[in-house]
Amino acid sequence: MARIEARGGVKRGPSIGDVARLAGVSAQTVSRVSTGAEVVRPETRDKVLRAMEQLGYSPNRAARALRDGRYGSIGLLARRFDRTGEALTTDAILRAAEAEDYSVTLLSAHDTTSDEWEPAARRLQHQTVDGIIVMRAEGGAGDPLALPPTMPVVVSDSRAHGRYPRVVSDEYDGARSATAYLLSLGHPTVHLVAGPADSEPARLRTAGWRTALAERGAEIHAPLVGDWTPESGYAAGRALAANSAVTAVMCANDEMAFGVMLALHAAGRTVPDDISVMGFDGISLSRYSVPPLTTIRQDFPQMGRELVRMVLSQIGSTHLHAIPDVIVPLELVERESSAPPRH
Repeated sequence: MARIEARGGVKRGPSIGDVARLAGVSAQTVSRVSTGAEVVRPETRDKVLRAMEQLGYSPNRAARALRDGRYGSIGLLARRFDRTGEALTTDAILRAAEAEDYSVTLLSAHDTTSDEWEPAARRLQHQTVDGIIVMRAEGGAGDPLALPPTMPVVVSDSRAHGRYPRVVSDEYDGARSATAYLLSLGHPTVHLVAGPADSEPARLRTAGWRTALAERGAEIHAPLVGDWTPESGYAAGRALAANSAVTAVMCANDEMAFGVMLALHAAGRTVPDDISVMGFDGISLSRYSVPPLTTIRQDFPQMGRELVRMVLSQIGSTHLHAIPDVIVPLELVERESSAPPRH
């Protein structure tokens, strides 16, 4: 392969001229192949494509945008990418975008006030993206979804109802169903290990739990508040283990449920004989906890696919944001961590 260097010995990326020389064609022919023009003979196109592959040449996205108004890239904006739900959804988004020949630009906004989100969205625009996916703009105050009005946008945030197309799961109903399930086993009430106060999913799950208890006239105890981590679940589990009246607990996510079960085990309380434990999210590790965790499963892969489909459907459309929301179904998965109370 040809050695490519700029003046002064500093390596540069292959140019359109390098591809033309290797393929034995004009730079104009390489440009036509890059832009998908139909006037290039198949055998010439094959030579150019082989030269591109050999040199590692990638057509300039900005040049493509000048031709058809598209960059072939989606911006993905989130508060954090390291939490389990966001990570699983991001993986699905990357796979779905790749299948559509789109790249994804990631950008994190650590503060979710509008003062932080608007500059983050503008930075994505400057990085040549065709649309923006927003995942869970939770926390902070103000309006975290004040995004550019001309940009195709889809969100995974229940608070965006009526403003942007949404892909969400019914977390309120999921928590309500989980609590009702534990009550149906004969538990007099269900305690809650909630997510953080600045989280919209945590708020919805707490509201669903509270509604299910109120509907059945069960006693409602103050939730123990965690931060989604197993460590916070462990701390809550120690408090629950010290209360002999507790027979059932719902956790706002699976990872806190793992911490709760470990704390119960350390305190000599058996799951589910002494206390039934319910999770939320249905991550793959929930099948392999001891005992396997009863949980509400979210379909993160479907959520990612729908987010990509919906943002791409708006690109080039004259009716931005005018598509219906998608509600991704939840599933109650019954396993060995839940059982009727022992009398």
